[in-house]
Amino acid sequence: MLSDRTETTMSHNPSLRRSSRRTALALLLLAGLAAAIAAPAAAQDFSLQGLQGGRLVESDLVRGTTIFVVWASWSPRSRDIANRINPIAQRWGGQARVVAVSFQENRQAVEGFLSGKNFGAEVFLDEDGAFSKKYSVATLPGLLILQNGEVKYQGKLPDDPDRVISEFLR
Repeated sequence: MLSDRTETTMSHNPSLRRSSRRTALALLLLAGLAAAIAAPAAAQDFSLQGLQGGRLVESDLVRGTTIFVVWASWSPRSRDIANRINPIAQRWGGQARVVAVSFQENRQAVEGFLSGKNFGAEVFLDEDGAFSKKYSVATLPGLLILQNGEVKYQGKLPDDPDRVISEFLR
């Protein structure tokens, strides 16, 4: 509460009133910025549509281990993705969820690419790139390993993925 003298001084001094308003506005802006930084970023959440149906959302990843292989049919390095992901799914599928994520492609392109191929992992569509952006996937094909919602590995899908995966699943 302001004293009578302070209120009288402020009411008769326009520059003090403007200064007080600017200070109050600056404090409000800072409070809003602090709240935005502290709050979970909803814009970073993702929801991936499954090629076989279903959805994969961030809350699905808080328990257990998930191995993601991110790829795109238009990437020359992803042409043999079925041959690369199938051994991962066969070897590690009992200990982790193995998921293939198609980067920024629509359903028709992915279905066309996978037609006639034996694909041993669930396929999800990252049509808007939100998943890949959230986890900073920078190379295709990429390998991402999450344990209980935490990133344990992120990088290029190595020629010998078992060596990398075995560090986290023993």
